Amino acid sequence: MKDLTLEMGILKVASKAVKEAQKKSLENGVANVYSKNGQLYYQLPDGTITQETPENYKELIKED
Repeated sequence: MKDLTLEMGILKVASKAVKEAQKKSLENGVANVYSKNGQLYYQLPDGTITQETPENYKELIKED
């Protein structure tokens, strides 16, 4: 039980940190990137979610 409580506490702290980082990224004009079933999704600073790669990311991504 003690180990489970510790794990839950760590996950809670980590989840909060990720949410804060995502929020800061959007506030700074940087899209958040997610992957689901091998597909990339971008959450743009205006809240839009798209699969179209933002222009400022295109130079960072190598297409095969």
